[in-house]
Amino acid sequence: MLLSLRNVSKSYTTAEGRLDILKGIDFDLDAGESVALTGESGSGKSTLLHLAGGLDHPDTGQILSAGRDIAALDDRGRAEYRRAAVGLVFQQFNLIPSLDVAANISFHAKLAGRHDREWERELVGRLGIEALLSRYPEQLSGGQQQRVAIGRTLAARPPLVLADEPTGNLDESTGDAVIGIMLSLTKSAGAALLMVTHSSRLAQMLDRKVHLSGGKIV
Repeated sequence: MLLSLRNVSKSYTTAEGRLDILKGIDFDLDAGESVALTGESGSGKSTLLHLAGGLDHPDTGQILSAGRDIAALDDRGRAEYRRAAVGLVFQQFNLIPSLDVAANISFHAKLAGRHDREWERELVGRLGIEALLSRYPEQLSGGQQQRVAIGRTLAARPPLVLADEPTGNLDESTGDAVIGIMLSLTKSAGAALLMVTHSSRLAQMLDRKVHLSGGKIV
């Protein structure tokens, strides 16, 4: 088991009072598995993803990764967990504007101490971005930027890839192509993928689907 959530709850304080987002979530993700996380807006999908990635901490429960409870770590410990074990893909791309494509792709792998030129060349080839390596993010289309973002994430070979609506800024055909590439490459890397999506069509491309409603898995 790569990732296991046990009785995880999360709430936020608002002007109207306490808002319960997740309510006693139990969820398991196996190594190499791809899972679509679906649900209506406000159901807690992104919150669950952020907790799994160590970007936030739960009110109650355990988040177990390789026998370690991520929920019990301090800010520094969660940062180390993200650097060592997690790859993040968002719809905003989040590329570094001052770096060209080649430097963006290798950035996280170098930070993690896992820069592998041969794997990076394979990623670039399979993503179809060989001709873009000297360009900067502002010179790329949305689909090209997302391919670069996926390459950057997978270059470090994280065991867990978390994607939050990664095709939200792309048209349908481009989005389908990007997801197909991401699925193929995560499997090649031996990584697990947990992806938030509103699209039932995209969800069907993954191994299984988990649906959130009212802060619970249904």
